[in-house]
Amino acid sequence: MGLHDAAITRHNLLVTSVDNVLNWARLSSLWPMGFGLACCAIEMMATNASNYDLERFGIFPRSSPRQSDLMIVAGTVTMKMAERVIRLYEQMPEPRYVLSMGSCSNCGGPYWEHGYHVLKGVDRVIPVDVYVPGCPPRPEALIGGLMKVQELIRMEQIGLSRSDALKKLEEKALDPRSFVERERQVVQA
Repeated sequence: MGLHDAAITRHNLLVTSVDNVLNWARLSSLWPMGFGLACCAIEMMATNASNYDLERFGIFPRSSPRQSDLMIVAGTVTMKMAERVIRLYEQMPEPRYVLSMGSCSNCGGPYWEHGYHVLKGVDRVIPVDVYVPGCPPRPEALIGGLMKVQELIRMEQIGLSRSDALKKLEEKALDPRSFVERERQVVQA
């Protein structure tokens, strides 16, 4: 993960924009807070273990929302738990990102049709930046989702809103929301 669009001159000077330096620093030190609620949390813990070594990507898990810039919601979110999800999200400092992991947090999973107490997707209470499909998704899928968050950070510019950054991702055919739409169609069928 280097500084993109940077040029090294003959006198060993690095010429780039402030946006590129800030984004490179932020995406190279992503601090996720896991919010594991069900079986997806086991896969999230496996991803944090030594076999996958998230630290090589610059990802250092935290347990406090005040130290985190990414919330990973993994598992079934119930109506009672939604209040806690909102509270933890509000405690995170800006800029903050949300990764929804698994069918249950993406769209309610197998429980959404018959469970009155299940939230039909965590995106109904907090904004979600990246969706990782699966029931439960493998650690490799979670790592792919984390890399999509890093790509989202790389696209941000000072003064550019997050929705504009998402539009830039769509232009590059990296639309993170397309995963959840396909998953919702499979669950409804």
